[in-house]
Amino acid sequence: MAHCVTKIQLTVSCENLMDKDVGSMSDPLCVLLQSTGADDQWMELDRTERVKNCQSPEFAKKLEVDYYFERVQKLKFGIYDIDNKSTNLSDDDYLGGVECTLGQIVSSKTFTRPLQLKKGKLAGKGNVTVIAEEMLDKRAAVLQMEARNLDNKDFMGKSDPFLELYRQGDGDKWQLAYRSEVIKNNLNPNWKTISVSLQSLCNGDMEKPIKVACNDKDDSTGSDLIGEFTVPVRKLLEAKDQVIEFECIHPEKKKKKKSYKNSGIVRVRSCKIETEYSFLDYVMGGCQINFTVGVDFTGSNGDPRSPNSLHYISPNGVNEYLTAIWSVGQVVQDYDTDKLFPAFGFGAQIPPNWQVSHEFSLNFDPNNPYCQGVQGIIDAYRNAIVNVRLYGPTNFSPIITHVSKFAADSARQNTAGQYYVLLIITDGEITDLDQTRNAIVEASKLPMSIIIVGVGSADFQAMEFLDGDEGVLKSLTGEPVFRDIVQFVPFRQFQNAPKEALAQTVLAEVPKQLVSYFKMRNLPPVNPPKPAQ
Repeated sequence: MAHCVTKIQLTVSCENLMDKDVGSMSDPLCVLLQSTGADDQWMELDRTERVKNCQSPEFAKKLEVDYYFERVQKLKFGIYDIDNKSTNLSDDDYLGGVECTLGQIVSSKTFTRPLQLKKGKLAGKGNVTVIAEEMLDKRAAVLQMEARNLDNKDFMGKSDPFLELYRQGDGDKWQLAYRSEVIKNNLNPNWKTISVSLQSLCNGDMEKPIKVACNDKDDSTGSDLIGEFTVPVRKLLEAKDQVIEFECIHPEKKKKKKSYKNSGIVRVRSCKIETEYSFLDYVMGGCQINFTVGVDFTGSNGDPRSPNSLHYISPNGVNEYLTAIWSVGQVVQDYDTDKLFPAFGFGAQIPPNWQVSHEFSLNFDPNNPYCQGVQGIIDAYRNAIVNVRLYGPTNFSPIITHVSKFAADSARQNTAGQYYVLLIITDGEITDLDQTRNAIVEASKLPMSIIIVGVGSADFQAMEFLDGDEGVLKSLTGEPVFRDIVQFVPFRQFQNAPKEALAQTVLAEVPKQLVSYFKMRNLPPVNPPKPAQ
């Protein structure tokens, strides 16, 4: 397998998008897809944040892709108007897209194309601009920022402030590098810790100025400027030992009023430079990925002897459960040296006493639930399906808690040596949703990811709920997830797709989930890469 030449960071912006919303503007998001090589089959690589009420968005989140000089890498940038919390884009309005190759982008200083609704048919409005940069600098600026006495821009209530950090582009242009969260109804906000790569912020040049803009979020107009200031990155580093303050200046107010002083003060409580390690840094540095499988044996799957059952093994030896185990396991097994994978079933009556179990070893050995390789899991599943009685209910929390115990043991080692991936395959009719919510919130504090593959044609609303982005999922006590660790995919979306597509989609989130955990714990790779000479 050829190694990528380099990693590329893509900055995306749009202009003059279609407005699909009544009474407000579109809420656009950009999805980056790559051709699988099959006819019109694409897999998602990354997506930006959603920008609310904006027809000409600048996306703060950078899209990352490996660049292979020797390959034609076909990419598609899809722009969607997002009107709900689901990650399923089929529920959202498509504003248009652009197909191109990565080579076309990297060979252009600025790549701009009009949006198309489909190949050869222009959307009529809107274009997308992509700027590519090679990622060479692994450093990131980590800042803690707050503001005091900001101007109130709202007639009812107080301003809803957020920060935007811009780097200096060509000429007088500024390029968006980072956008913070919005603090509602607060003139003295404290923002969450900001982490932004030095490449995005200043191209690695500490003497370069950046612009910091403080804005008031307005749902009807997008945002209003409260004030701004420019400062060299090196000046921010003075906050290593002391708080530094900057006057937040609104240029128009300064011109009009002689008595104008400022529109508030922005304070940098701390600023430090950290190395930003990648998924490959951790894996090549010795991190093992431990793969565990949980299989749903509840009665709602149907009698395994019936061709209508989800557990029915067809004459060619497959069903959706086996396909999911094989496709995901084939990828994950390469990152585990001993190739011993614990595998469990839940929701069945098991021999010899026929008690219902929500966490039984697939090989029926409670003292050693490990299977040798992916083939070992498949063999154990084939044996189990003819030796258990499908029953119920469908409880996820026991198996999540089981894997969490191992992840918690690894967390206590305080090294980046182990990470756990739990694959749950189910027909989706979950019965312990509240307990599962609690289990996921606890697991989000641990070195662990959960992949849920839904088989069959059930309503998977509960699964979509568990796959809550942006901290939506909360425990019964209201505690939000620390990290987004759940990825849900319905198998039916991949029935006619290439066999690799399922694994590529369900595993797409794991690398950044792994990195986010070790970053949250401030843990470098066990054997960090040596810096380039």
